[in-house]
Amino acid sequence: MSSLSRAARPMIRSTSSFSRRTMASSTPRKSGISNRALSYALLGTTLASAYTLGALYPVDLFTLISPRVAPPPPPPDHPDAIALVERLEKEIHELPLLRKLRSMPDSADWYESRPYARLPEERRVNNLTAGALRGAGRLAVPPVCRAKNDESESYIFIHVGRGLCGHDGIIHGGLIATLLDETLARTAILNLPEKIGVTANLSINYRAPTKADQFIVIKTKLVESKGRKASVSGVVQDMSGNTLAEAAAIFVQPRCAKLLSAEALHEAMGHPTGHARDATKEEVSIV
Repeated sequence: MSSLSRAARPMIRSTSSFSRRTMASSTPRKSGISNRALSYALLGTTLASAYTLGALYPVDLFTLISPRVAPPPPPPDHPDAIALVERLEKEIHELPLLRKLRSMPDSADWYESRPYARLPEERRVNNLTAGALRGAGRLAVPPVCRAKNDESESYIFIHVGRGLCGHDGIIHGGLIATLLDETLARTAILNLPEKIGVTANLSINYRAPTKADQFIVIKTKLVESKGRKASVSGVVQDMSGNTLAEAAAIFVQPRCAKLLSAEALHEAMGHPTGHARDATKEEVSIV
């Protein structure tokens, strides 16, 4: 072998080694750049998705994660409790939606009542919503019910306090279900032959958390009344018109209904005695 060939061989090996080192050192750099680009792309996609979801379904995450600290509900005879009840009683009548409904051209086709406002004390003390849950920080004031004279639909305004929470700051879903059961029952029962009924089925879809310490409105509507069965629907909204829950229910009249008295039930529901009356009459507003 010539001396020229022997001299060229180390140069070839050296060149090959240099190429391998160059490729080895460049590969991680390209991989690192690719990983960073992918990370940025994923971050951008995540932020865009979060923005879109936040725009479509805004949620006060701070309230959900870390609600403000609040004291427990005061005793009923405490000055703070009395002042709170008096303030909310004034505010419920000044709600923009209620004022709007009262000024509608068809206002004569509606009446107002106050469920549980005249319930005797001996029956109130053992009632869930009129007794155990009644008071400042809970269900502070009786609801204002604005119902159509033919009992086909109603608007029921309720204040839900901080003492009704599941997650702190958010009203318990079971309480929302209870309020839906009672408000839907009112519309259904008043469309049954003997005006007495029990819940046969209640289906609820929760659409958004219900924040504590606010007024809500439950809108009810009769879907169908046939024989001893009445179907109704309802929706829970806040005062900004946001839907919090939707429900559908079926109520049936017991076969022994004719043997029962409906007067006590109507008194609890706030149904005015006699024919449905104009909401502007004072006696209706305090039923």
